[in-house]
Amino acid sequence: MSHENKIALITGSSRGIGRTLALTLAAQGGTVVVNYKKNTGLAENVVTDIAELGGQGFAVQADIETEQGITDLFGTVTAEYGRLDYFVANAAASAFKNIVDLKPHHLDRSYAMNMRSFVLGAQQAVKLMDRGGRILTLTSYGSTRAYPTYSTLGAMKAAVEAWVRYMAVEFAPYGINVNAISGGLIESDSLKFFYDVPGMAPMQTVLDRIPKRRAGTVQEVADACAFLLSSGSEYITGQTIVVDGGLSIAAPPFFDDVEPPLNLPDRPTP
Repeated sequence: MSHENKIALITGSSRGIGRTLALTLAAQGGTVVVNYKKNTGLAENVVTDIAELGGQGFAVQADIETEQGITDLFGTVTAEYGRLDYFVANAAASAFKNIVDLKPHHLDRSYAMNMRSFVLGAQQAVKLMDRGGRILTLTSYGSTRAYPTYSTLGAMKAAVEAWVRYMAVEFAPYGINVNAISGGLIESDSLKFFYDVPGMAPMQTVLDRIPKRRAGTVQEVADACAFLLSSGSEYITGQTIVVDGGLSIAAPPFFDDVEPPLNLPDRPTP
């Protein structure tokens, strides 16, 4: 895949999946605007790594949880480049609590950070995609599955996936594809934070239920993102592509819980 001469804006790209995608695009000739909220050092490190890979880019501090932050971010992109090819809504935040413990400010922040920023960002991105382009957002299997403490984020991710479908139809005449990547358990700071919530089940109990028997890597998600941003995905729009090692398709009774002759051998013999 080549992203040569393509300009990408990735929110929340100072760490995790966003950072890895930024470096992946840079290595393939892309220019990346690295958005971050607080940690200037981490963001500048990403910019340095982008340059070492032969790419170009710069960092923009903007709190996209606010309308002004979105305006400032896209204003900077407009002033620097005047156009855009890719907008990747990667930044996310939420409160991991049971529904009865959620406060109004938890709901407000989850809405502003995860859904409103995507819609407002997409509105701005379309104006800059004068040659067509790609809009991509990151969701999770919590958008279609229910599990402890994930209600507010999962519900917003489900709404985002609905927005993807509507945007895909409305933006297609402009030559813009809109898609989502739904990740499962991906090795990142966010995953560690979620499983550090007091009372949460051990991560291994979930890993044991994943057909691939492991967590995914940020590079695996970034590679899927890079494909959806590439010319090879030209006829794919309005879709949520699942990158979860099979987690969301497995269901009880699990193979680990059955006994001979139904349990799976280590490997079938010829």
